[in-house]
Parts: sequence; structure tokens; C-alpha cells
Amino acid sequence: MGQEGRRVGGGRFLLSKMLGSGSFGQIYIAKDSEQGDRDVALKLEVKDTKHPQLIYEAKLLKLLQGSPGVAEIFYFGFEEDFAVMAMELMGPSLEDVFNLCKRKLSLKSTLMLADQLLLRIEHFHNRHYIHRDIKPDNFLIGRGQKSNLVYIIDFGLAKKYRNPETLVHGPYRENKNLTGTARYASLNAHLGIEQSRRDDLEAIGFVLVYFLKGSLPWVIGHAKKVSRTLAHFG
Repeated sequence: MGQEGRRVGGGRFLLSKMLGSGSFGQIYIAKDSEQGDRDVALKLEVKDTKHPQLIYEAKLLKLLQGSPGVAEIFYFGFEEDFAVMAMELMGPSLEDVFNLCKRKLSLKSTLMLADQLLLRIEHFHNRHYIHRDIKPDNFLIGRGQKSNLVYIIDFGLAKKYRNPETLVHGPYRENKNLTGTARYASLNAHLGIEQSRRDDLEAIGFVLVYFLKGSLPWVIGHAKKVSRTLAHFG
């Protein structure tokens, strides 16, 4: 059930429009009364959810603050029934932009995006974490004066890959379940090898091929295989 019209964060934020919902909770556009009713993105996560993620996302956002392309976080706290996080409101995802561009980007546009995607993941890695779910949906365009910036989002699958004090890398492991989105996941991720920085970089490479070509060859092959199978049983 929608929460439009409700005030949260000690009355600071007025929920105005739902942007999405799912098992994780709900995302709204909200008005921030402490900033002249500026629009912010506000996430609500039910307190007793089986796999809480919002407190982890807030922790990582705070760790990453101060870099271009990382959403500013304004508030994190708890209501009676929800965890609440307010953050900078961003624009559409790169997947949305890609669709608006008729699913094909020029080489120049792709290279300009590559520069920003690599900078975002470099900052992430410098803070001792890997993202593990690189895909066009997890990069958003900024709004207003920041419309030239690409933001990295969705840290629910992020994982520390080295000790922040000693910088010792985590151990090599096999037989791991696939984490992330299969379409863009690295070969090693599909083979069950513990992910590291190289897997984020490989996934970015697949995203760039997707933008240039309009699709990925293994996705087309899978679609044809499914089509032939359905035709066989049709």
C-alpha cells in the first residue's frame, strides 16, 4: 500500500510520489522541509524484512561520499515500522537512456560513458569494495546541473575484497553461486570463481559492447535457442 502524504524522518520528509516497490520496500520522491521542500529520493524498507539491505546500502553510501557520481545521502534512521534513507534524487538509468536512443549509441557516446563508468568503479575499488552487479540499470544520469554525470547505484551485492588496514586481498575460492546479473557477469563469475576487481571491469566491458551493438551475442543465441525449443513443442 502506498504511503503518499505521510511524513517520515521525524516529520522532515513528505512522501509525494512512489517511484517503485518490491520485496526490498518502496522508493518515493519526497519533499525535504529542511531544504526548502527540495525533491529527494527516499527509500523505505520494512523493519522485519527477511534480508535487510538498506542499512548496508547507507553504510556504503557514507563510505563513498565526496566523489562525483555518488549520490549524496541526507538522512538515515528508523520509524516504528520502516528503515528510512533519504538521498539525492537522480534521473533515468542508462538502460532507459539506451531505449530512448533506439538501442544504439555512437562510438563517441560509448567512450564518454566508458570514462565515467571506469572512474566510478575505480573509486568503489579504492574504498576496498567490489560492486558485483554492474549493468545499465545500476547507473543513473544526474538531474539539472548534474545531468552530465553518471551515478553508480545499488550496492546490495557489494562485497569487501581486501582488508582495509593491511590491503591483503581475500582468498581465491571456487564453487561459488553466481552473484549479479547473468547477462553482464564475467566468465569467472559464471564458472563459480570468487569475484574480484577484474570481474567488475569485465562486466563494464560487456555493458559497453551492449551499448555499441544493441545486444550481446550470448543473449541473442539464448533467445534463438528458446524460440527453437518452443517451436519444437508447439
